Formats: sequence, structure tokens, C-alpha cells
Amino acid sequence: QLQASGGGLVQAGGSLRLSCAVSGRSFSRFVMAWFRQAPGKEREFVSGISVSGGNAYYEDSVKGRFTISRDIAKNTVYLQMNSLSPEDTAVYYCAAASNYLCSTYGCYANVAPYGYWGQGTQVTVSS
Repeated sequence: QLQASGGGLVQAGGSLRLSCAVSGRSFSRFVMAWFRQAPGKEREFVSGISVSGGNAYYEDSVKGRFTISRDIAKNTVYLQMNSLSPEDTAVYYCAAASNYLCSTYGCYANVAPYGYWGQGTQVTVSS
């Protein structure tokens, strides 16, 4: 089970940190990712992180502003979001893929392998 939190309302230029707590003992085997979905748009990949935490991938529009990380001891993945803009407004979902061999941006961004999803947390950025 994935539990996302940390969303809220923030002004443009502000920051938020999203958290996704993973229950169970399989966290160390999960590839983790964040996706987002804005009203009227399809769900899109934001960022993904490898099992070890040593590799991270970002969608172009968030590179340099967002940072994904994971804390194995806490079974939690984070998304630090800085310099937020109104275009970042969306519901953010964390996702997990078990035993997923992935080493490219393309496979991290593919929705299909992620079998576990959090409930979503709303991020609203005002101008």
C-alpha cells in the first residue's frame, strides 16, 4: 500500500515536499516513481528512482527544480519540488513497480509496469 502526502497550495516560486510511504517489506525491491495528472490531461511521468536510489530520471520540465529520493529505513520516497509554477498544478501520484528491470528514462516513464499506486495528493500553485 502506498500513502502519498505533502500536497497543498503554494505561491509560484515556492516549494513543497511530497512523501510516499510504502507499507510492507518489499520497498527495497521497488522501482519508485511520481506521476501527475492535471485537469483534462493525461497522467504524465514526473520522476523515477532506481531500487538502490543511485539513478534518478526526470521529465524535462522539472529537471533542475525537482529532486526524487528514497529512504529505505523509512520505506518512503520523496519528491522535493522547488521553484514551482502554475503549470505544476496537478494531482501527484506515487507508483511502485516490483522486480522491474529498468535502466532508461523510457521504461521509468511507462505507466504499465507500475502495479501499485498511491491515492494522489493535490498540488496547486497560484500565480
